[in-house]
Amino acid sequence: MKQSELTTERLLLRIFDFDDADAVYLMANNFNVSKTTVNMPYPYVPGMAEDWISTHNDLWRTKTGVVYAITKQDNGQLVGAIDLLNIDKSTAALGYWIGEPFWGNGYCTEAALSLVQFSFTKMGLKKIIGEHLTTNPASGKVMKKLGMDHISSTQKSNRYGKNVDIETYELQNTLKS
Repeated sequence: MKQSELTTERLLLRIFDFDDADAVYLMANNFNVSKTTVNMPYPYVPGMAEDWISTHNDLWRTKTGVVYAITKQDNGQLVGAIDLLNIDKSTAALGYWIGEPFWGNGYCTEAALSLVQFSFTKMGLKKIIGEHLTTNPASGKVMKKLGMDHISSTQKSNRYGKNVDIETYELQNTLKS
């Protein structure tokens, strides 16, 4: 089965392709974007975008993850990425990032609402987990807008092996099967 595209009022969530690599590189090679995430490296060097994009098909094929390019419907411009990773039969971890020029427009919440609905109705997931750095309260606002419940505050090792403060949320699928 091919990965479905998802549409919202303003956005198209689609599969990344290698033509997106330059735009990914430009947005990801920004300290302000990287510092909002646990795992995105900085500097984001040439070739990383292509390497990352090359992993997406296997994630979908093995049903262990799904990654979407968040693009504007009106002009196709890439604004960020959203994913569900570490998928087991019923649970997945939600992740996302938005390029700095596009912050504050509600794109992340709009994309996340669409992906969560898809995961519950089409993928049959029962629970979505989300984590954000305590220093990134905007990400927590997105999770709250999704209806996620805060379940813990903890520490986690980041990409540099340094412990950082993390807030964890979860959302249960309450749709009838």
